[in-house]
Amino acid sequence: MRFWSWLFAAADARAPLLGIYALLAEWRALTDPGTEVGVAQLKLAWWREEVHRLTADAPLHPITSYLSALSRASAVDFTPLIAAVEAIAAQIGGVPIERSVDLEAHADAMLGRPLLIVAQLSGDRLDEASRRACTSALAAADYLARAIAGYRREAVCGRLPFAVDELLASGIENADLLALTPPRRLQEYLARLRTRAARYYESAVAALPGVERPQNRHLLVLATLGARQLAAPRPLSDPGPRDVYSAWRAARRAASGK
Repeated sequence: MRFWSWLFAAADARAPLLGIYALLAEWRALTDPGTEVGVAQLKLAWWREEVHRLTADAPLHPITSYLSALSRASAVDFTPLIAAVEAIAAQIGGVPIERSVDLEAHADAMLGRPLLIVAQLSGDRLDEASRRACTSALAAADYLARAIAGYRREAVCGRLPFAVDELLASGIENADLLALTPPRRLQEYLARLRTRAARYYESAVAALPGVERPQNRHLLVLATLGARQLAAPRPLSDPGPRDVYSAWRAARRAASGK
C-alpha cells in the first residue's frame, strides 16, 4: 500500500515519503513476531541513538542521511521519530495497551506523527490541524487493520495487540487468541474492530478539505487501499488490480481537489 501511496504522491512529497516509509519499514520489521526479541531490541537501541543523531544533524545510517540531506531538512523537527521508536520498543517488549483510550496515541506515535514530517519536508504550508486529524485517524485505522490480520502470530509470541480492557470486557482469553478457529466472542470482537477501523479510514478522508487534497493525496491513497483490504481481507502486502485502480482513482480525484 505504501508503494502505491508513494507512486501516486504529489511531486514534492515523493522524496520525503521515500525516506519516511523506508525508515518505518526498518522499524516495523523489528516488530515481526518471527524476529528474535533480543536481536530486535539490540537493533532498536541503535536506532534510538541514530534518531538522536538525526535530530542533531549527524546521522550515520543511509536512510537517516538521506532524510537529513533533503532541502528542507534543516527546518524540520525530527523529534517525533523518538516517540515512534519508543512505541516500537513497547510493542517489541510485549508491553500491552491497557486501555482502549490509549490506542490512538500509540498508533499515532508509530505512524501518524512520522507522516506529518513528510509535510514539513515537502514544504506543505496548508492547514496543519486538518492534516493532523487525517494522519491520526489513518494511523489508528492502520494499527487496527494490522492487529486484526496478525493477532494470532502476536499471541503465539505472548503479545497482546488489542487493548486489555476491551478483551476483558468481551470475555476473551489467551486461549481464544491462540485458537486456529476463533470462537464466536472473538469473531464478534474482531467484527467490531473492523467497523471501528473503517470509521477511522472514513474520518481520515473526511478530515482533508478539498484545498488540502492535491498535496496530500498519498494519505488518501493509503486510506482508500486500507479500507478496501479491510472489507475484503487479503495479505496487506498484496493489493490486486482493482485495488491499484482504486488507488489511482483516489489519487486522481485528490489531485483535482475532490
